[in-house]
Amino acid sequence: MTVPSSIKQIIDIAGGWARIKSSGPFYLFMLFIFALMTITGIASGIHALFIVGSRHAYNTYREIPLAIQIATYAFFIGASTGIYLISAIGHVFGVRRFMPIAKRTVFLAIITILSGYLVIGLEIENPVRMLIYNITSPNLSSNIWWMAALYALFLIFMLTNFLFLLLGKHRIASIAGFLGVIAVVAADSNMGGVFAMMHGREFWYGPFLPVYFIASALMTGCAFILFFTLWAYRIKHESLEAETAGVLELISKLAILMVATVMFFTFWKIVTGTVGGSPKVEAMRAMLAGTYAFNFWGIEIIAGMIIPFVLLLLSKGKQLTLMFIASALMIFSIFFMRLDLVIIGQIVPLYFDLGVKEFHHLHTYSPSLHEILVVLGGVGLCGLLFLLGEKIFNGFRETDSCLLPERSPENK
Repeated sequence: MTVPSSIKQIIDIAGGWARIKSSGPFYLFMLFIFALMTITGIASGIHALFIVGSRHAYNTYREIPLAIQIATYAFFIGASTGIYLISAIGHVFGVRRFMPIAKRTVFLAIITILSGYLVIGLEIENPVRMLIYNITSPNLSSNIWWMAALYALFLIFMLTNFLFLLLGKHRIASIAGFLGVIAVVAADSNMGGVFAMMHGREFWYGPFLPVYFIASALMTGCAFILFFTLWAYRIKHESLEAETAGVLELISKLAILMVATVMFFTFWKIVTGTVGGSPKVEAMRAMLAGTYAFNFWGIEIIAGMIIPFVLLLLSKGKQLTLMFIASALMIFSIFFMRLDLVIIGQIVPLYFDLGVKEFHHLHTYSPSLHEILVVLGGVGLCGLLFLLGEKIFNGFRETDSCLLPERSPENK
């Protein structure tokens, strides 16, 4: 019996290893750097959790229990959500122009969620116990339990989707993909709900965040797809095929729309935040004119929205260098967007507006070396798996033929 080429592609580890070894010094150097970042991050997390203790190694404390690792988890999870939803436009909902990037984008969604799991796994004091009791003793009234369960379902559907995309089983892949879309929309909006339902934290509380998380996830997904697709072709020293270039043009236009949407949300967050209760006003003051003003205005607004918006407009979806720079700036800035959201929501003491003397100053936070290394470990894992995937799956070639349903001979 003849083995389908897609199955050979899955099991061709020897061929992938040969392609890795023959990839040139720059690729191997980047592979080494990302592998080193991953190993160092894992070692740092293990050292923090099991040797010195997370309470000593991490700079979280009672007043600010959620910090950079939670923000990094939200960053990677949001990226995975946005990437997958954009990818689904093609292989789930049948828009043919998006189909040439389906395999790579689903794979990218998988590795970003795994990178997020690595970082959050090294933040939780006992991740094994959490996994066991999430299954054996579920708390159905807990938003965090639902978040974990929904993202686990999303990962299962996404892995199934990717497998059947590789096997050329379009119908099964599209069913798994549709279930994945349902799971990830529920999961990402639920993550926003985790923050939005904390009525003791006015900076987060309200119906804003669940919708904002979906919008910003789509913005993040556009940036990741543009950046990693263009990077993949630079690794291969190849020019974009016409079909792929057409998809990236569409995604650059979608990115413009999503940046404008997030700008709209940000404007109204500022307007409504300045007329809230005193804790929310103090948090907004710290963001707009205090400790976090540079992060907000310099990184989030200028570097993350205004400059990419202008560059994408100037590129018209065709000037790849401008698109690459814009997507890189967006990825860098969205990380700080998530970090500021998590930290600023906690800097105002819960007793601030009661005039309690011990709590009349805002809390402060800066990440420890252990936390920074764990975050870099997550970044390293994402880069490492991406580089390996490009070689193991041979650049995700033959994307179109395995994604489309049967067509008449004159359309083949």
